[in-house]
Amino acid sequence: MTRWLKEPLLHFLLIGAGLFMLYGWASDEDAGRPDQIIFAETEVDRLINLWERKWQRLPSQTELQGLIEQQIREEVFYREALAMGLDKNDTVVRRRMAQKLEFISNDLASLAEPDDALLQTYLDEHQEKFLIPGRISYSQVFLNRDKRGRQVYAAAAQLLEELSQSPVDVDTTMAGDPFMGGYRFNDETDFGVSRVFGQDFASEIFKLPVGTWTGPVESGYGLHLVRVDARTDAVVPTLGQVRDKVRNEWLADQRRKTNDLLYSELRKRYEVIIEGAGPGSSATVGSE
Repeated sequence: MTRWLKEPLLHFLLIGAGLFMLYGWASDEDAGRPDQIIFAETEVDRLINLWERKWQRLPSQTELQGLIEQQIREEVFYREALAMGLDKNDTVVRRRMAQKLEFISNDLASLAEPDDALLQTYLDEHQEKFLIPGRISYSQVFLNRDKRGRQVYAAAAQLLEELSQSPVDVDTTMAGDPFMGGYRFNDETDFGVSRVFGQDFASEIFKLPVGTWTGPVESGYGLHLVRVDARTDAVVPTLGQVRDKVRNEWLADQRRKTNDLLYSELRKRYEVIIEGAGPGSSATVGSE
């Protein structure tokens, strides 16, 4: 029995029941309220104009549909907020009223406090959100492709042979071609490396062996000979290390899911008519 009480699906059912009981109490007195949303062609044009002013281009069909759906979502929540009487003695604009209903949903979702078993499952299923990033220390020698032209690969091969026979502590700052970005890098994450050399370079050097000169590795600048001095791989932390972060992410996910579920159910109550959806026609979007 205890295990069932901890199931997220049960939490959603309880949350949904609570919301729709609240809705029922609030809407009994207003059973004749409109259940049709007409999205006027002028409103479609307004959204297109706003998008064009911001992005200097017309929205794609998918982008326009997303803009319209956001407005419909707002209208649905707004009407449900009115039905619950959330507008009483409140001068806040319509968007704020629609948000009130989402806040109620958020509060109800937050009542389901996760235990460690649930958080561990969430951590296991979303490891990428909580990874402790790998780190790398390395040296690089740069060869300028623009300067050396077709000879750059031959020069890289010759220089690689020379470096491979050199002492570990050899000064390489004068080898190769000048590079303003630096020659030695300590304890860098994948993000830190990619910020200087690009993601392809970062991905490649994290695969290189430690302690030997290898390459060439290409970046947007040219070719690089690289010696990895130390590397630690990315690791998944224990729940004890990141419990608060996992809990916050879990709660945020539940709020999103609850709001989406609530919106999906409420939207079924409305017939949505989008005027001017096509040449000489209007689109009617009903419940599925």
